[in-house]
Amino acid sequence: MSLKRPRVSESNHEISKSIYESVKGSHEYDIKGYSLTRGTGVGKSITSGRFTVAGYGWKILFYPDGANLSVSIKLKSPGEVRAWLELKLLDQTGNGQYDRPTTLYKLKRGGSMGYKRSALEASSFLKDDCLKFHCTIGVVRTRVGNGKRYVIPVPPPDMIQNLKVLLESKIGSDITFEVGNEFFRAHKVILAARSPVFRAQFFGLVGNPDMEIVVIKEVDPFAFKAMLLFLYSDELPETHELSDSDPLCTPTTIVQHLLAVADRFGLARLKLMCEEKLYEDLTADTVENTLAIADVYNCTELKTVCLSFAARPENLEEVMKSDGYADLFTSAAMDKN
Repeated sequence: MSLKRPRVSESNHEISKSIYESVKGSHEYDIKGYSLTRGTGVGKSITSGRFTVAGYGWKILFYPDGANLSVSIKLKSPGEVRAWLELKLLDQTGNGQYDRPTTLYKLKRGGSMGYKRSALEASSFLKDDCLKFHCTIGVVRTRVGNGKRYVIPVPPPDMIQNLKVLLESKIGSDITFEVGNEFFRAHKVILAARSPVFRAQFFGLVGNPDMEIVVIKEVDPFAFKAMLLFLYSDELPETHELSDSDPLCTPTTIVQHLLAVADRFGLARLKLMCEEKLYEDLTADTVENTLAIADVYNCTELKTVCLSFAARPENLEEVMKSDGYADLFTSAAMDKN
């Protein structure tokens, strides 16, 4: 009897790999007029524009008040992400050197670093009343490698640009606004989604979804156009986008009128953005009008900033020359009472 060799079954040998890699991006945030940030309030911040790294939204937050200064990088997208962060302060002497980085290999909501105020203000990192921050973010991603990896490039989001094109082209528009001698076409559903006033006007209990024209009184056309641009983009419009509407369209004038329109149509975010912009651009020539607007539209923090600005020794002489100095003095006296 012969012995049969046992049959060997066929087998596969496969290899897989867990690959960890980071997708990096950087952002530079400049703060011009550092001395004017004082008085923002303990625990309150000024923020950079939103930027994107690896599909996640981020912002840099600067806290100017308190015993020490602090700067944070915040994750603005929902959920959690693992990332490493480098937050650096740029030396402005021209030698290209940076302050020490803070590196974090974690991430739930963000990371921060602090500076002793007296040391910072005496250093070369503060020059011409300006600070420059530079951050680098590396978002950690994991993938399993088991063969050739194909990379399909995905373009950045373009929804905002498409909505602005929709406004400018008037495609599908179903409402016309008559503002002064100008007419603006728009889309009811977009306006209703953005403004509680328009929502009630078009789709509320006593609203009229079939109306085709609305007359807007006591609003300058360039201010109404600026509001429409914000509703379709969620951004403050650039001056050049409005320059053909009115020869009085200076950046400060636009924002002052826009704040009034934001208050009228219930746009709380736009109103705060206008307050922030007016604060950034505050001068001895504009403080009078800005204070008056802050008083009319109940912008308490902006009013406080105006009065504080006017009372500073380096500004007081110029402010006293203005026609509205008496009004400033009266407003300050009323606040004390």
